[in-house]
Order: sequence, then structure tokens, then C-alpha cells
Amino acid sequence: KHKLLPNLNDIVAVGPEHFYATNDHYFVDPYLRSWELYLGLAWSYVVYYSPNEVRVMADGFDFANGINISPDGKYVYISELLAHKIHVYEKHANWTLTPLKSLDFNTLVDNISVDPVTGDLWVGCHPNGMKIFFYDPENPPASEVIRIQDILTEEPKVTQVYAENGTLLQGSTVASVYKGKLLVGTVFHRALYCKL
Repeated sequence: KHKLLPNLNDIVAVGPEHFYATNDHYFVDPYLRSWELYLGLAWSYVVYYSPNEVRVMADGFDFANGINISPDGKYVYISELLAHKIHVYEKHANWTLTPLKSLDFNTLVDNISVDPVTGDLWVGCHPNGMKIFFYDPENPPASEVIRIQDILTEEPKVTQVYAENGTLLQGSTVASVYKGKLLVGTVFHRALYCKL
């Protein structure tokens, strides 16, 4: 526990006792959190944790959500859910992060998985975020998975790998690949396993 880790959403380990973590809200109180969302306050942030120090490394996010790291450990990827963005940061030897670029999407980007072989990003997404925040089983949220290749280049390739209206899979939050197979997780529904 730490005062800079009040609203953890995701973590990425960078050592035996070291990690980066996203706090998706600034406030802890449910009433203030709802106002934070309603007013679109971009006050969420990313923290670096080690047994010796805990500090904010990046801030100003509108719902900092997923976080992951490149296979070579040089870049950190952060999804900003409500802004429809994925940010790329360069990681330095002292654990600080420098922003390199941001990619915009027409979907809410949730958690990020990184293929350890190719370095491709696999992202669980929400095509209609309101259906996640205001769930109605009669009108369920859709699911979407995107793959981002060559994210560090001038023109990364973004592919929609999976899309479904909520009939089969509701509210996809994460997608991960392993040896030609895809596993998609959700907020409050089941998981989906398929071959690529």
C-alpha cells in the first residue's frame, strides 16, 4: 500500500520488486470520482514503484488504463481510455519516462498485451464506452480487438482483428496471443479463445 497507489488499474513488472502502475482516477471517494469522470478531468497518472521509492512518472491522463513494456524494455505503452489514445514513452536508466508519441483511435483502448516475439501490441477495446459504464443486458456492449504493428515507426499498422456486437462477447478488455491463438477477456462476461 502507498498513498500514490490509490486507484490501481494495471501494472507492468520491470524487476523483482519494481513496477509501473496506472491509477485510473485521482480521487478515491466514489462521489468525487464520478465528478472526475463527468467533468473529464485528466488527473490520473502513472507511478513507478520500488522498495526504495515511489513516484509519479507521467500524469495528465483521462483515465490511465492499460500499461505494458516493449520486449527490449526500452519503451512503455500506456492506454488513455477516455481519450482514445495509446501513448509511447521512452524508459530511461533512472526509471523516468519521456513521451515519444501518441496514437489516436476511434474506440476506447483498454488493456495492452505485448507479443514477446514480434513486439506487436494487442489491445482489448470498447467501441461504445457508454454501454460499459451503463450496462444493460438487453443492449450489451460490443467487443473489439486491435493489433498494432511497428508502433515506433512513422506509420504503425493498425488492424482490427476481432469485432462483435455483444451477442457473443461483451465488453472486451484484454487480448493476448500465444503460438497462433488468441484469448480475449472481458469486464463482466466470459472469455473467448480462438485460433488466428
